[in-house]
Amino acid sequence: MAGVRIVLGVILLTTLVGVPVANGNGDLAKENAELRRRVENLEKELQELEENKKPIWSTLDVQLYGYIKGDASYDSSRTHPGNYALWVDSEATNKNDDEFNLTANQTRLGMKITGPKDASLQTSGRVEFDFYGNYADENKAKIQMRHAYMQITWPNEQLDILAGQTSDVISPLYPSTLNYTVLWDAGNIGYRRPQIRLTKHIALDTDIDLELQGAIARTIGRNSALTGSESGEDAGFPSLQGRTGLTFLWFGNEPTVIGLSGHWGQEEYDIAASGANKEFDSWSVNIDVTQPINDWLNIKGEFFSGENLNTYFGGIGQGVRAIKDVNGVTINHANEIKSKGGWVALGLGPWYSWRFNIGAGIDDVDASDVNLVDRTENRCLFGNAIYSVNKNTEIGFELSHWRTEYRGSGEADSIRAQSSLVYQFK
Repeated sequence: MAGVRIVLGVILLTTLVGVPVANGNGDLAKENAELRRRVENLEKELQELEENKKPIWSTLDVQLYGYIKGDASYDSSRTHPGNYALWVDSEATNKNDDEFNLTANQTRLGMKITGPKDASLQTSGRVEFDFYGNYADENKAKIQMRHAYMQITWPNEQLDILAGQTSDVISPLYPSTLNYTVLWDAGNIGYRRPQIRLTKHIALDTDIDLELQGAIARTIGRNSALTGSESGEDAGFPSLQGRTGLTFLWFGNEPTVIGLSGHWGQEEYDIAASGANKEFDSWSVNIDVTQPINDWLNIKGEFFSGENLNTYFGGIGQGVRAIKDVNGVTINHANEIKSKGGWVALGLGPWYSWRFNIGAGIDDVDASDVNLVDRTENRCLFGNAIYSVNKNTEIGFELSHWRTEYRGSGEADSIRAQSSLVYQFK
């Protein structure tokens, strides 16, 4: 029986193999035709999917950028607010109160958006934020909007319009510091605010370019202790900003840039008890200069003079003088606080993987405009070294000396040592 089963199995196997061999030509032709038809259908379906696909991200060109930054700092005397330095707190009652801070709040995320665009019209936008929002525990940082704007550009006319929040038109430069505040309240004025801006470039010659900028901007005031109203909003109209910049080749391979800028706005403080109101001007006149010397050295700086500049980081955080009663409660607002100052910085390098920056700034307040124990002068001298580990990673160390003078109560000094680790992406 076993032999019979083996023979029958061989016969059956031979039969099954023989059938396709016998009919090979016709069957193979049919199978090939069917396979071609299926491939053609799949290619057609794939093309339709490509044409009608819905993007997960955007139909526009969106570039993600930013960095992760960890900062550790030591101050020999207490600075305000601490994670970064604006000025040194008064030492009249607590001298040499040192402090240590560690934070990742300067970590920054942003998106650059471009398109659609053609030869005659280009559109773009930008959104950027960090984690220095106010009033949060150190390990529960809040998001702070830095930039959020759209821009329309007409390349042929060298004209563009911007709407949204971004940096002020005035005093557009920044020293290269590890300290987050880039000499704000120590000679560098200007911040970020909502605005509508118009920019026009005019080619005066082959190597000479004139830039004209004008903007209407949101007046950022202070809540009045008398009424609780926001003094900038209460003025009823925006601030005006403008800048004229000239770019030209003087010496070296890079152009020199000189700018003259200014702003004017008004704040209004309502006095509920009398039904009256008081208006205070905010204004500034500013000069900015960028001068490359050679491939490894450049100089830049700014100078300003104005009044009521606290929301522009001038006047050492003081804008309008407050008159207070014996209990320290504000009962009136008296006058705008005048201040003047500036900063200058040198950039050296890069040499191999190293670059260096040194600079100084000062904000000088008119002492007759402030009350006793208020700030009258703030100075900073800084130097830093930054080493590039690779194209994305940097290590930096900065040493700075801060001195803040107070009317009637002397001065306060602090030596600040800061180290930073930065991982950039784009």
